[in-house]
Amino acid sequence: MIATSLAGDYPLLDLFWTMAEIFLWILWIFLLVRVIDDIFRDDSLGGGAKAAWAIVVVLLPFLGIFIYLIVRGRGMGERSAKVAQKREEQFRSYVRDAADDGGASHADQLAKLAELRGRGDLTEQEYQQAKAKVLA
Repeated sequence: MIATSLAGDYPLLDLFWTMAEIFLWILWIFLLVRVIDDIFRDDSLGGGAKAAWAIVVVLLPFLGIFIYLIVRGRGMGERSAKVAQKREEQFRSYVRDAADDGGASHADQLAKLAELRGRGDLTEQEYQQAKAKVLA
């Protein structure tokens, strides 16, 4: 039995072509997930419009994604920024509520605020406001 080398049967150019195909496949999956995520997070679309876009994207995968990006692509960034801003506001509100612990002493509250500021969870302005509230 003669051992054959896989490298001899698979030239370098074929390897590069296979890598390019895998990259494009992963890119397409990423775009598909991003577009479907945007479709279902968009509050301005009704249920029928969401269903229609989902059907177009799923049944006509490449063409559907390109059509969606052309028609609604600009709004994707704006909607994503709104979601990120809303999450940031919720996080900051949670941090402020956590820092406003009524049962702890003033020294404990100030220490907790200083720790939050040191980690970057509070801005200097938020720190000063919370500090004034604790000392009041």
